[in-house]
Amino acid sequence: MKKYLLAAVLLFVASAITFAQHKKPNLNIVFIGNSITQGVQLANPATEAPPATAVAYLQKQKNLDTVSFSNQGHSGYTTLDFLPGTGTFAKVEEAASAFTNKDALLIFSIKLGTNDSAIHGPHGAPVSPEDYQKNLKTIADKLLADFPKAVIIFQHPLWYSPNTYNGAKYLQEGLSRLQSYVPMIDALVKAYASTNPKQVFVGDTKAFAYFEKNHLTDLIPENGKQGTFYLHPNKKGAEALGEFWGTAINKIIKRYFK
Repeated sequence: MKKYLLAAVLLFVASAITFAQHKKPNLNIVFIGNSITQGVQLANPATEAPPATAVAYLQKQKNLDTVSFSNQGHSGYTTLDFLPGTGTFAKVEEAASAFTNKDALLIFSIKLGTNDSAIHGPHGAPVSPEDYQKNLKTIADKLLADFPKAVIIFQHPLWYSPNTYNGAKYLQEGLSRLQSYVPMIDALVKAYASTNPKQVFVGDTKAFAYFEKNHLTDLIPENGKQGTFYLHPNKKGAEALGEFWGTAINKIIKRYFK
């Protein structure tokens, strides 16, 4: 009798462990962004860019199982470059369809705005706050139409120094415009809460202030037309940004699977 009881207990425990393991979600993440997402100027973007460091952080979290990702960051790109109908958007959708685990939760992490905010240079710049929001909605609507079970996370854009002026002209005007995009992101997510509940979220909101405070240690000093400017994360900064994104994504995942 004791043997049967022990066997039953062991079977129950094994089943409980298996069930708990299966409850851990698998994630497929497509990171959409510009040069910051791409990881320009880093020695090894494949492992050092913010998407890679975000996934490295997520893979350490006990509540998650496997995490696969695709870095769809493109230097100099604006929201216009990612609109449906563009080759860039097609590549984003190809990346989303290419993941082997079709049962994993598909996430699109979007961090755009830096190039939109420029005074001139990048495609379409300067992009008004209203058009910026309109473009994000157009991108999100098409992704949700083509991937109905996907989750979209809008990461807040990052600080750059107000003298930023390389091939494109940003300066204080651009930085102020970039900051005006933040409430547009938040309002867009709020609108999706009624039309697409539990599908569209605000991600990181802390990195802007972090890089403003720590730009001397976490951003690369670059020579520009108005002196040394700070825009792109160095290896330390990319690790920090990845953790900001990873923390935000996991917080959303915990709410999603609650």
